[in-house]
Formats: sequence, C-alpha cells, structure tokens
Amino acid sequence: MDAPRPVEATPADDIEETAPRRRLSWPRLGLLVLVLGALTGAAVVSVSSASDRSRTPTASWGVPYVDVTLTPTFQFQDPAVNSARTVALSFVVADHTKSCTPSWGGFFTLDAAASDLDLDLRIAQLRSSGGDVMVSLGGQANTELAVACSDLGKLTSAYRDVVTRYDLASIDLDIEGKAVADLAAATRRAQALAVVQRERTKAGHPLQVWLTLPVAPTGLTPQAVELLRTTLAGGVDLAGVNVMTMDYGGSRPAGVSMLDAAEQALEATAKQVGQAYQSRGTTLSEAQRWARLGATPMIGQNDVDGEVFTLADAQGLVSFARERGLGRMSMWSANRDQPCGASFTGVAVHSNTCSGVDAPAKAFTGVLGDLTGTGPSAPVTNVVRDAAPVPAVDNPATSPYPVWRVDAQYPGGYKVVWHGKIYEARYYSTGNDPSIVTNADAPSSWALLGPVPANATAPKPVPAVRGVTAAWNPEALYQRGARVVFDGLPYEARWASKGAAPSTLFPVRSDDAWQALFAVPGEPTGS
Repeated sequence: MDAPRPVEATPADDIEETAPRRRLSWPRLGLLVLVLGALTGAAVVSVSSASDRSRTPTASWGVPYVDVTLTPTFQFQDPAVNSARTVALSFVVADHTKSCTPSWGGFFTLDAAASDLDLDLRIAQLRSSGGDVMVSLGGQANTELAVACSDLGKLTSAYRDVVTRYDLASIDLDIEGKAVADLAAATRRAQALAVVQRERTKAGHPLQVWLTLPVAPTGLTPQAVELLRTTLAGGVDLAGVNVMTMDYGGSRPAGVSMLDAAEQALEATAKQVGQAYQSRGTTLSEAQRWARLGATPMIGQNDVDGEVFTLADAQGLVSFARERGLGRMSMWSANRDQPCGASFTGVAVHSNTCSGVDAPAKAFTGVLGDLTGTGPSAPVTNVVRDAAPVPAVDNPATSPYPVWRVDAQYPGGYKVVWHGKIYEARYYSTGNDPSIVTNADAPSSWALLGPVPANATAPKPVPAVRGVTAAWNPEALYQRGARVVFDGLPYEARWASKGAAPSTLFPVRSDDAWQALFAVPGEPTGS
C-alpha cells in the first residue's frame, strides 16, 4: 500500500514577474517581505502537514518470541544463532505445585531457570552486547498466574518477583484459551500489575505492559474486548495490544491470504482499541491507535492445516507496519526460524524447532531486523551489575565451571570458564579456544553464555557412587575396575597401573588411568 504523497509547494523564486520593475520605497519593501514570508510560511506548513500524514508516526519495534524451556535450548544471547536485538522470552506461568509462584513453563522456578537453563547469565550477556529482553507471561499450554492465584497480595508479589529479578522495562501478557473469558482473573491481574507499575515508576524504572490476544480477520472477539476494557479499568497503563495473527481456522474466509487476513485483523483491532480507550474517557488519534497495536504471526506452517505464513508475507506485513506506524512486530518464534531439513521435505508440518517452509535460517528474524524501533530498555547502569571484573588468569577457586584446558576433550553441552566468560560446547571438540571469534560460515564449537558472576565459587563435584573408602596408594598395583578415593572423590581404574595418580583436572582425559565416578557442574547428562 502506497503512502499519501506530500503536497508540492511552488518555491517563491519560480514565480514569474509579470509587472514592470519599479523602485520600491523602504516601507513598501518591508511590506513585500512580510507578504512573501507569509506565503512561504504557508507553503512550508502545507508541506509539513502532508509530510506528517505520510511519515510513520512510530518506528515499529521488532521483538521475536523465544521459547525458553524448549529443547534444544535456543541460545538467544549468541549472535551466531540470533540476530535480533531484543527478544520476548516466554512463558512465565504458575508453578504446577505452587499456584502463586512464578515459573518458566510450570517446572522451572526463577532460581531453577538460573541454574538449569543459565537464563540470568544469558540475559546478562545479551544486555552487555546492547540487547535486551521482555518477558511474556501466560501462553496457551499452562496456567497464567492470575488464573491460578486468587490471592491479590501473593499475585502482586509474583509479578513483582519476575519484574525485579530480570530488571524488566517491558512485559507481555499472553492471554489465550479459557483465560480470555476469566474476568475475575483479569481484574486481579490488572490490580496487581497496576501496583507493580506504580512502584517501578516511583523507582525511576517505568514498566511497559503489552496485552497479547488471539484475533480473527474481523478483529478481537467480544470476550477479548471485555478483557481489554477490564485491564484498562484496573489501572494498567497499557503500552499496547498485540494480536496473534495466526491460526485463524474457519474465521479466515476462503481466498483471503494470510497477509490479507493479518492486515484486516489489524485494521479492525485498531478501531476496537480506540473505542476501548474512548470508553475510559481517552480519545486516541489514528496514529496513537496504531502505535498501541502489535502483530505476531506464526512464521511458516501454522497449527492449522493450509495456513502458511511465508517470507513474502512477513515482508509485506513489515511494510504494512511501517505505513501504519505499528508499535510492535513480533513472531512465533525465533526457535522455529530455520528450515526443517530433509526429513520434512515436501511435507506440511508444524514443528516447534523449524518453520516448515523453504526459507534460510534467521530469514524471518532478518525481516524483522529492518524495523528501526528499539522499545524500552533496562537501565544501562544495571546491565552487568552481577558480572565480575575480567581476570588476567581464571581462578579455579572462583570459577563456577571448570577452567578450559587445551588438552581436554569436551562433549557437546559441557560448560567451561575462560577469560572471565562462561561457554558451552555446541558439539564435541578439543583444542578449540572458546574466546576466538569465528565467522558466521564456520561458527565456533563454543557458545558464549555470559560473564562469570561476581559471587561465583568453585564447582562442587557430586559423587555418583557410595561406599568407596580405600585411599589411593602410589605404591599399590591396581587392576582394571579397582576403586579408590583421591582428594575426597571416587575413581575407578580403566586399566592396570601403578603410581599414576587420578586427575583433579576436569574433565578427566580419556587417556588417564582413572575414570571419575562423580559429576562436575557443567558436564552434560550422561558424559
């Protein structure tokens, strides 16, 4: 869709002289200057007004979703994997056993996500390189906090814990399924978040709140509109409404493309958003309505058969976003932004880890990368507040994982510390310095997770067997299978040896005489 063209003004210097030249008196000359100035000013105003109509009022903010708990883990902090500056991490929901406790996917508490998923570390790394995160709460698969937790005080604390834990400048409320019609939960959610917003504003760290809802080409359902009204009535200062332009099913008329359906849905929702604000006594201009709107397509094959959002659709929707001044553009999800491979050739499939269409890796994310909006950001002073100074030499006593060794063999998933940073092996390697930067065509065997925390301590090995008590003796001849304790840890002889002490450097090399009977933090399961 073409934007309106500015009205062209005729420069004063191009006006032909039709009257004879006369000598003007100073008063007449002054009058002429005033008249010409007024005419020129009018022309400038005319051009400016037309330009205002054609210029995008808001630079759209591109922020793809990342499924945090999905395996294999998506390393959103690694530029070789993710080219987006900001990502929406999903989903924080109610813990499966404690309804008022926030968790990632229902199983990882915030502390567990830090230790098991390295989430805090990876967020710090993304921020240290100039990026940021928003956190999405809710989703389709689990129970949103306000639905599960009926205690307003505990619910407020749960939201506060998430926001303060990750020092967030923006959050996303993804309300789907039966939760859309739960107005009691919507009221609690709004009241709790309004409190958290006021607290953050008072502390000098304002919090943006986005409401994400399902949509049809005709717009939001009556239940979704009522949810929006309830959220506004509860005192939440909404940054905008993000609609899921996907999985239309029977609501998408035959012959209507996925791009057309998305544009129709956004046009209808823009009017509904304006009406919702109007009912609260706030009149939004057209530009303000669009600035409070976001779109999230499911890239590639949707859950519904026959619904495929192509790369061309993505490019068209980004152009539409620019023309309208859409506040936000997202996608589900960065985990899926890669082709499915030979096993899926010619088959329409929905996968959580690939798009199901013939598009290069990171192609959809690259389209979003053309949007110039940046969104809110966490305070720069707090970006790496938990990072330790980069040491000249890594200290095993204060490194949370084993220090990298050039002679060690590392299976995929093994974590090490090197030059003050924590790395994870993408695949088996030996002798590859984690700190060496490689080109995109030949990515490193190591993924940078983030800086070593300031309060880090040495890893504590965990014995895998019990009952080993015999201390290693340098004078004894040990046969294969013999078990000893060395430096407080159990080992088993790989072959017959005498005088060969068990290694205390982790991981233990495959050519050492003794096999470790313990696990070290950083080792992948089964190594």
